[in-house]
Amino acid sequence: MSFEQISASEAKKILKTNSALLVDIRDSESFSQSHAPEAFHLTQDNLPSFLKDTNRNTPVLVICYHGNSSQIVAGYLSEQGFGKVYSIIGGYEAWNF
Repeated sequence: MSFEQISASEAKKILKTNSALLVDIRDSESFSQSHAPEAFHLTQDNLPSFLKDTNRNTPVLVICYHGNSSQIVAGYLSEQGFGKVYSIIGGYEAWNF
């Protein structure tokens, strides 16, 4: 299993056309200051419940600061059985433009 790297504009299209989840893995302070309205804040604390409660067929878009850490988390989610996982190139910085 693997994940795909996509641009922020591609990610926004997927969110509009699919019942995808946008998971933001930035720290709590950054998330509380600003985040995409549809984003779910994925943390180490809520990761077990996310894994337990989320349908593995739901596309998952992972966003971080710059698109680096999201690749690690996207790979992990793919290993956990999620079929469609995407890492957003450029992260939150790219999302806002």
